[in-house]
Amino acid sequence: MDATQRREYWRRNLRLMAVLLTIWALVSYGAGILFVDALNEFSILGFPLGFWFAQQGSIITFVVLIAVYVWRMDKLDAEYGITEYEEEVHHS
Repeated sequence: MDATQRREYWRRNLRLMAVLLTIWALVSYGAGILFVDALNEFSILGFPLGFWFAQQGSIITFVVLIAVYVWRMDKLDAEYGITEYEEEVHHS
């Protein structure tokens, strides 16, 4: 991979991370703090929705976003022909 491809790969990786972290911030901070009063009008299993997001929803969202990141990075790695073996050789 040449320098231009490396920059494009890294740029796409950073963009993906920025999008996923923004989603997580909106869910954890927005739903758990900013919009808690409006969300507490609804409930999940008897718990106010705002409380649920603050306690469980942000954690579950984070785990789902990790899975999405892994899936998207596998596709990006395949697109650029990157394998784990290749990365180990370059780092050794």
